Amino acid sequence: MNDLSPRLARTTLAERLDVMPAVVMSGARQTGKSTLAKALDVGRRYYSLDDLDVLATARRDPETLLGGDRVTLDEVQRAPEILHTVKMDIDRHREAGRFLLTGSANLLLMNRVSESLAGRASYVTLWPMTRREQLGLGQAGIWGDLLQHDESEWAEIASESPAPPEDWRGLARRGGFPEPAVHLSDDSERAIWFDGYVRTYLERDLLNLSAVASLPDFRRLMRAACLRLGQLVNQTELGRDVALPQATAHRYLNLLETSYLLVRVPAYSVNRGKRLVKSPRLYWSDTGLALHIAGNPSPTGAHLENVVLADLLAWRDTCIPAPEILYWRTVAGDEVDFVIDDGGQLLPIEVKASRNPRLRDTAGIRSFRKEYSDVARAGLVLHEGDAIEWLAPDVLALPWWRVV
Repeated sequence: MNDLSPRLARTTLAERLDVMPAVVMSGARQTGKSTLAKALDVGRRYYSLDDLDVLATARRDPETLLGGDRVTLDEVQRAPEILHTVKMDIDRHREAGRFLLTGSANLLLMNRVSESLAGRASYVTLWPMTRREQLGLGQAGIWGDLLQHDESEWAEIASESPAPPEDWRGLARRGGFPEPAVHLSDDSERAIWFDGYVRTYLERDLLNLSAVASLPDFRRLMRAACLRLGQLVNQTELGRDVALPQATAHRYLNLLETSYLLVRVPAYSVNRGKRLVKSPRLYWSDTGLALHIAGNPSPTGAHLENVVLADLLAWRDTCIPAPEILYWRTVAGDEVDFVIDDGGQLLPIEVKASRNPRLRDTAGIRSFRKEYSDVARAGLVLHEGDAIEWLAPDVLALPWWRVV
């Protein structure tokens, strides 16, 4: 494993650069955007706006910087005014792959991009590394294979998975940022890295870009969010717990989500009779960072759910059209952790931090399948054991590590 570990998004980027004049790669800080951009095509001119001389040129004379062959602009959010010049250049001579723009996601950047590059750009999100990327396989989990094959083949597909078993708690603690996930092997070293990440990137970037009035308040909100993994988002309750007005809690959550740090999973809300919960559920894009911010060294079942979700998100964002990742819950309490909505089919997934799943663990999936029998596939119960077995005629139990 090294800085050039195969990334799932590399093929996606290359395919879209073959079609669109501009491709925008966004994501949280330190997910490997710069490394991937440099490795993607040695024939591209590469400029990082973190270089103060390059930044000055971008602001003073963007035409000179952008003229000529294909260009990669890294950290483009530092000079969003250059996007107008990018737009003008594309309109003069539309050429596939002309610009690769990367930047840490923030509201300012995304608004400027969407205004300037509508119809001219494709968008790719680089999430933290999946487990299989960390293993050097350059993959996400086997979600696509499961959706494309009959349920009768699922057990065989899972049993042939090339990823080895491991304790999911170790994966949760290291997360998916390349440095702590791949290069640091000791939890104490990772703690130093995560602390620097919070101080340098979260606080500085969000303070500068978004007028966060109080860093202590923002830190408390981050910690409260990290302690609520898998729970319904209740902004009023969250604000009350950290002594913040609901409007402030709302703004801070939006900042974290826009930065690809916090993830809100929406509800599957097609109502066919049962009353459904429609509030989103809260997760974090990186479990290692979430555990560090929460001050919690011991992952819980919610962190295993989050591990599965992180893999689902990385897989989803390489698909065209992109499936939706949802959850399902009724007012009466029936629940499915995740639902993949792939247009014409639904795949319900339950995640259990148990080595021995039981029939009772299938209750939510069976209720979901009864409600949506015309579109729901057989369900999956992902667990931490080794068994591959049908718990019910329509629910297959699989070890999480054979899927993720």
